Amino acid sequence: MSDNASTETRPIRTGEEIDERHLAEYLRSKMGGADDTINVAQFPAGSSNLTYLVSFGSNEYVLRRPPFGNTVKTAHDMRREFDVLSKLSAVYPPAPRPIIFCADENVIGSEFYLMERRCGLIIRGSLSGSRERVGSSDDRGQSQYRLRERVGASGADAIESSREYQLNVCQSFIRNLSDLHALDYKAAGLGDLGHPEGYPRRQVEGWTKRYFAAKTNEHPELEAAIEWLNKDIPKESGASIVHNDYKFDNVMLDPNDLTQITAVLDWEMVTVGDPLMDLGTTLGYWMSADAGEELMRMPFNPYVLMKNVSRQQLADMYAETSGRDVSNILFYYVFGTFKIAVIAQQIYARFVNGFTKDARFAHFDSFVGKLGEIAVRAIDSDRI
Repeated sequence: MSDNASTETRPIRTGEEIDERHLAEYLRSKMGGADDTINVAQFPAGSSNLTYLVSFGSNEYVLRRPPFGNTVKTAHDMRREFDVLSKLSAVYPPAPRPIIFCADENVIGSEFYLMERRCGLIIRGSLSGSRERVGSSDDRGQSQYRLRERVGASGADAIESSREYQLNVCQSFIRNLSDLHALDYKAAGLGDLGHPEGYPRRQVEGWTKRYFAAKTNEHPELEAAIEWLNKDIPKESGASIVHNDYKFDNVMLDPNDLTQITAVLDWEMVTVGDPLMDLGTTLGYWMSADAGEELMRMPFNPYVLMKNVSRQQLADMYAETSGRDVSNILFYYVFGTFKIAVIAQQIYARFVNGFTKDARFAHFDSFVGKLGEIAVRAIDSDRI
């Protein structure tokens, strides 16, 4: 990846530092290089597990660890993520290969794992101009290069102006999800990764419990969507590996050809379950004009694609590439929107309780409310 979580690194945020001396000693004991120096920077875009670039000697790696203040180890299980990627990367090329797992919390204060660094580009924002300030005033001056600076003028002009190219990029994105769902997970040694029977019900009921456990403010529209979801939960439509957070922000592309995927990132929620629930989450992230410019232009959104490609088009692409029936896609889309709202609520609760000082999360409660409004609007209109 370009940075395995973002397109550039930042100095480590206050409160999220890593003990470089202890880490260097550990890596030397495992990898040799007695005289190798170490340097650690942070990929700032992630909002759950923390991701760092580790330069050790002449090599670069990516380190993932749980967030500070994590009290539920099963929600950020580094051992599980490492084991899954060890098997998945052998049969699914976009999955990065993990290298070392460390269970000794004395090294950096938590368990962690090291993985290979992939190179590529993550589509975020739009293309015009040379540099983009992202987020609000709480962003503390963080910025990211616009896509134009990474793909060159001709490539940027192509994706900005060509509807066909935009559709091709989206088709590749959806086809890659279909490819993941088509994998023989049992043959890959991942048969015990999850329990597909009753998966939709467990997901709806489980995320409902998570929401109320992390609740801080009243969001009546979201709670109306929760009630709607719990009324008529479908049986599972099938079983496959599901990423559970598949979006353009977690996909790296070849800068020379944006239809080629070089990596899929952030596998912390991977399991075996209903593939349509996975698609629902992908659609939940895909904003449309009726969501308003603020949500459309969230810094992690591929605005250049969202403004021209609809959720229904993505669903139709999936139906074509996977051969699956998506006639009940409204349920899965509303579920995905609700799940994303719960994730935002959990992050906001961590901020409120002082477990993170990351200023990006200070206003996530408004994000939760708006997602509730979007879910209810979809239910009322009976379309995605």
